[in-house]
Amino acid sequence: MLKRLEHAWRIVATGIAFAVFGVGGLLLACLCFPLLRVLVGDAGRRRRIARLTIHHCFRLMVGFMEFLGLCHVRIVGEEKLARSGLLILANHPSLIDVVLLIALVPNADCVVKSSLAESPFVRGPIRAADYICNDSGGAMIDACVTSIRSGNNLIIFPEGTRTPAAGEIILRRGAANIAVRGGCNITPVSIGCAPRGLVKGVAWWKVADRCLEFTVEVRDDIPVTPFIERAGGEAPLAARHLTDFLQSYFSMETAIHAGA
Repeated sequence: MLKRLEHAWRIVATGIAFAVFGVGGLLLACLCFPLLRVLVGDAGRRRRIARLTIHHCFRLMVGFMEFLGLCHVRIVGEEKLARSGLLILANHPSLIDVVLLIALVPNADCVVKSSLAESPFVRGPIRAADYICNDSGGAMIDACVTSIRSGNNLIIFPEGTRTPAAGEIILRRGAANIAVRGGCNITPVSIGCAPRGLVKGVAWWKVADRCLEFTVEVRDDIPVTPFIERAGGEAPLAARHLTDFLQSYFSMETAIHAGA
């Protein structure tokens, strides 16, 4: 009986968390960011304040989910994210991975799905923070390189979507193209979630049997120069080699988390 009650509470608490997230997004869009546009004339400063606001809101959101007993988050190597101009690549096991990462990175820029930019719950924050949409092809890569060179920390999930329930990681080549064309080293972040929860293809109310234990590990940088040199300076070939490496890298990290 106790287990059934705990399971029922996690369903209710998950619904509460989603509701708070949605209402928070609407409040930011309808109150906070319009006021910011009135008070701050400089677009660059306004964007920085918007991103810092989202960062603090996401930190509160993570703390709220922990308070509800939905998850517990362990961070390893957070100090490596204190630098500027990082290309942060992470695996994507759950729905809240972006919340976890932006909660750790005050000056985060992100590549987001263009469909999210039309959602009433997140459209306001995405536009205020001027995050990069993934529907602009070569222009997206140029925008990403420019963002990193401007000192922003760019967060990308190279899978392009959440890892399916089967756990097979398949990377797209966009992140590697950004690293190669921008000459940017990669700061890899390995996210583990045990038991698996909020995964792709599973309804949100089908919650796990216990609290989700998240481990977010910031690994040492992966230099991009060896891949460029190996390809003889040919960017497409270097991106292909780098994607293959990252595919193996994140697949191994996922296997390690699964066996932990």
